[in-house]
Amino acid sequence: MTIAPDSAQQGSPHYRAMRELIEQMDDRISGKFEITKQGIVHDMMSPSKPHELTALRLRRRLESVLPEGLLAHTGAPDVEDISEGVLRLPDIIVIAEADMEGEGSFDPRTLVAAIEIVSRSNPENDWVGKTCDYPLLGIPVYAIFDPRTGTGAVLSEIHPTPQGPRYATRKDFIYGEDVTIADHTIPTEGLPRYR
Repeated sequence: MTIAPDSAQQGSPHYRAMRELIEQMDDRISGKFEITKQGIVHDMMSPSKPHELTALRLRRRLESVLPEGLLAHTGAPDVEDISEGVLRLPDIIVIAEADMEGEGSFDPRTLVAAIEIVSRSNPENDWVGKTCDYPLLGIPVYAIFDPRTGTGAVLSEIHPTPQGPRYATRKDFIYGEDVTIADHTIPTEGLPRYR
């Protein structure tokens, strides 16, 4: 087992300062905070009913097809790679139950997939920012559900590019079609849309 030096475990001074800042703001300012290579992302709006209902239905559908030991998890804690200086809060993660044990953030390299329901207030965060951050973190599959349009995409197969790791494969879908996320196929019919 390799242990990173203390400086790598704590992250850069810039990352530590951003992490401390969001911890201070988290209880006082509504919304959620994430840290990217570009800085702090603040989604000011609380998730809407269609967003939360989509997350609930997707979690239930995934759990009905996942093998024993794998879970579709919604909620805390976050997914963090201190050495890369990235902290993200996926709407749903597919992860082995054993990898949820212990304290602190989830190691992104233990995730089977990350799933996002596009926010009405900040769609670029899901469609642009996370398509760069998730392959950088080593998350093998990223599925995006967009209640604004009733469409989505599943991104997979991380490969190197001059801009850093990126997903090589993108499979678009429309609500009503079956979608495969990391070898697990679920229906998308009946997912709510934003008005």
